[in-house]
Amino acid sequence: MTAAARGAGVWPEAALAGYLAKPRAYLKGTKMSFAGLKSEDEIAATIAYLRTFSESPVGVAGGDASAAAPETAPEVALDSSVLDIEGDPEYGEYLSSECTTCHRADGGDDGIPSIVRWGEDRFVTVMHAYKLGAREHPVMNMVAGRLGNEEIAALAAYFAALED
Repeated sequence: MTAAARGAGVWPEAALAGYLAKPRAYLKGTKMSFAGLKSEDEIAATIAYLRTFSESPVGVAGGDASAAAPETAPEVALDSSVLDIEGDPEYGEYLSSECTTCHRADGGDDGIPSIVRWGEDRFVTVMHAYKLGAREHPVMNMVAGRLGNEEIAALAAYFAALED
């Protein structure tokens, strides 16, 4: 364990994935009670989250500003009925706590893109791009994949209203 601690600043993805899956098997002698993550999706999402703290993150929003900018997001063709859903901003506020775990509600951008001050249609389109896999980010794909059209519309209405 002390040898692992000496090189603590750099964890190759495979090593980190191994540790997250079975910490006690990976680091003999650890007293940490963390039993590990069971799901590959959880491991991928955790690694993606940890990358956001890197000075040069790879494959996550924030690592390359042009790749993360919503203006350059791959578009998805949405039926007009999806864009016509009138979101309930109060319901969006209720749902927003998961979003604001990473994204700042004040519009700040500390390595994770802001999700406020977008038009509602843009927000809905980007969320559906994550949901359908047109944009790739393990955490966002997982979160968007669990949301229905009404929930996405509600979040869009809430985050659009924050600019007022």
